Amino acid sequence: MDEATLNHEKTLPDGWMRPKGYTHGILTQPGRILFMAGKVGWDKDQKFHSTELVPQFEQALRNIIAIVNKAGGEAKHICRMTCFCKDKDQYLASRKELGKVWKDIIGDHYPCMSMIFVSDLLNHPAVIELEATAVIPNKKHPMNFTITA
Repeated sequence: MDEATLNHEKTLPDGWMRPKGYTHGILTQPGRILFMAGKVGWDKDQKFHSTELVPQFEQALRNIIAIVNKAGGEAKHICRMTCFCKDKDQYLASRKELGKVWKDIIGDHYPCMSMIFVSDLLNHPAVIELEATAVIPNKKHPMNFTITA
């Protein structure tokens, strides 16, 4: 994928090791900013089909992608994601499965990410909640900037 096509430029300070599973920073071109509320692992009818981390993560990620798509964007336009998880041990034990789910849904795009472990989430029996921000290129009305003195 060509970074220019994405309207995103990943930033990696000189001398820093390349991160695995996330990006340190993303610089975007002008576009429409989509802020998404936390999404848990329930379906469109707000029903949970599992109490387990991996299926809930998959559904929450699909919910994020549905919102991005509805706004005219793609997974590659997600710039930031914060994950709130109730069980650190289950998360660490499930990393390989979670990585497979990520690749199946998002592919090789890794936004700036944080994983925060919490004691509880509002919507029971949620075990994970994902919050994201995307910058969707403004195709209809491109923004051009001219600097004048």
